[in-house]
Amino acid sequence: MRAKLNDPSTIQPVGWGHRNGYAIRFAPNNHPLAGQLLVGEDGADERGARPSNGAPEVLSVDQQNADGTPVYHGWPDRYGFLPSSQAVFNPIGGRSDDLCVPSPDATNPPSFCTLASLANILKFDVPIADVLAFPPAPIVAPIAIEAADSSFTGIDFAPKSFVLGPVLPGAALYSLEGDFGFSPPNATAPAPEVGNEVKLINFNQDPSSPLQLSFQNFARNNTGRRGVHQPHQPRRVQPADQCQVRA
Repeated sequence: MRAKLNDPSTIQPVGWGHRNGYAIRFAPNNHPLAGQLLVGEDGADERGARPSNGAPEVLSVDQQNADGTPVYHGWPDRYGFLPSSQAVFNPIGGRSDDLCVPSPDATNPPSFCTLASLANILKFDVPIADVLAFPPAPIVAPIAIEAADSSFTGIDFAPKSFVLGPVLPGAALYSLEGDFGFSPPNATAPAPEVGNEVKLINFNQDPSSPLQLSFQNFARNNTGRRGVHQPHQPRRVQPADQCQVRA
């Protein structure tokens, strides 16, 4: 939504069809995305009554269409670029699925459920059924996707004082909190899981050219450990804490 400050009569929708737009920022006025909203969204999880395995997190742009209507991104029947009914998103028996009876000995990997309850999940939740009879508006695809369970937590545009090295004017940075364990790990060792990191987006600098984006890693917590910082208190760094910044 957008509005002029302290004027509720100016509230206007700019985008819908989101599941959980968690990291959001309007672009600066001098930016290629000026007047548009950059949205980092956490995708569906393998849990509840509509469990979905491996659904990506998505990065979308919200803006009004030429006729003043908001753009529509497809939730709840579109995960990123694909329909939610695609077999790639079928549940595999997560411990948070509503029909799962957790297996005490975990003898049925990658499922965490007993064989009988897994059979019920595969019977009633596969394929993932559409919620809507048809899309209520044309679906606008995201500009990028991130790994399942990587979890968008924040996004912002870099100020001029931060423009240095790989950070170009108009760049945006976003943070990924990391895996919450609803699906299997999103990477295979020795590759690190996607998450516990900050990524950088640079935009092309020529306003007469079509919009182009480039993505790269910026900083990563190599340990995967999480810390809490209290305002106005010194941050205590454990000896094992590591943070790598790439320039």
